[in-house]
Order: sequence, then C-alpha cells, then structure tokens
Amino acid sequence: MPNLYQRSLEKEILDGKDIPFEEIALNMQELNTINSLLGGHAISLHGFKVLLKNRTKISVCEIGCGGGDNLLVILNYCQNKGIDVTLIGIDLNEACIQFSQNNNKLKPYTQFISSDYSLVNFNEKPDIIFSSLFCHHFNDQELVNQLQWMQQNSKLGFFINDLQRHKLAYYAIKWLTQLFSKSKLVKNDAPLSVARGFKKSEWEYLFDLSNLKTISINWKWAFRFLIIYKQGK
Repeated sequence: MPNLYQRSLEKEILDGKDIPFEEIALNMQELNTINSLLGGHAISLHGFKVLLKNRTKISVCEIGCGGGDNLLVILNYCQNKGIDVTLIGIDLNEACIQFSQNNNKLKPYTQFISSDYSLVNFNEKPDIIFSSLFCHHFNDQELVNQLQWMQQNSKLGFFINDLQRHKLAYYAIKWLTQLFSKSKLVKNDAPLSVARGFKKSEWEYLFDLSNLKTISINWKWAFRFLIIYKQGK
C-alpha cells in the first residue's frame, strides 16, 4: 500500500512530453467517462452555478482544460438555460488543445490557448476561472502562485474540483481502471492522481499561505473537494 499520509510527488505520465496524440485522445475520452459516471462533471457544474447566480451573460475560463469535457458540460447547461456564454480553455499540452479543437460543438464558443496558464494575459478578465483535476499536478508553492493568479484574473471568483487523498478512493479507482481501462495513461495516472490529492487541512493551509481567506471547502462524492472563492467577500 502506498503511503497516503503525505502527498505523492511522483509525476504522472501525462506530465511528460512527446506522448502520441492517439494515447492522449484515449486518455481524454476515458477521463470524460470517469467524470460522467462518478459525478465529477456534476461537481464542476455546481461550482459554476454558485458563481453564476442569476446572470444571463457569463465568460468562463478553465485552466488545464484537457479534452474540454468540463467546458462542454457548462456550454450545454448555458444553452439549455438561455445564458450567453463565452469560453476559454487553456492547456500546456498541445495534443490536449488539438483534441479539444476537434469538438465541433465547442469550437464556435471557445477560445483555446496552448500555453502555461500563468503566461496568459487576458484582454478582458473572465468572470469565472476554474480547474478540475488540475491542482494535484503541482507542488505547494506552485499552488500558492496558482491560487493567487486565479484570484487576480477573475471578476467574480474561481472554483476548484479536485481529489481527496483517501485509501478507499485509491484502491477503487486502481481496480476499476485495471478492469475496464484500455489506456495505459489512465491505468497509471488515475490512482497516482489520488495519491497526489489533498486533505481538507492541506487546502486550508494553501489558502492561508495565499492570503485568501473567504473560501468554502466542501466534500463531494466520490472523494472530491469543491472549493469556491468569491471576489469581494
């Protein structure tokens, strides 16, 4: 059993370079299925709706957008509700951006940017910035910088959807991916992502270091935390 008392610092395969596009595409497809079945998309949508409130026009940016599946969930919700939405997806991995750009439903509403998020300068700040399964890729100081960047670059606030480090979550996703996944990236990275995940006290510590005090941290099934920061609170 891995030591889950502290966060793992082992890098995921997806953090590497020169991964063939076909492997990236399969990884993105399977992650979308996992997020759909285990409630990850529903958590992101909940965070979005908390910051949206009753607005009828909104701009949203996801950092570490991967295959764009979170953005598509938000787009579908906004279209069903008659909300005018513009989307930005940022990812350092060019193959992820290429995969996202192949989605014809997202393309008319989304600006995709292949870049380190911290190097992006917005002509106009988005209303909401969010990330899903992105923060666990970083160390503490990188996360402090990331939280401060999200606060400085969003008009309404930001939210984070990421994993709780827990042995049940670790073994459950390890067994499920070994049984059902065809992606070597998913089989390796999914349990490692849990080992790189967070305890609630660690989130509180990171926000304290970031000097961002007014946040909500809520546990969500299955073994996730939804963290919401509202501007001006």
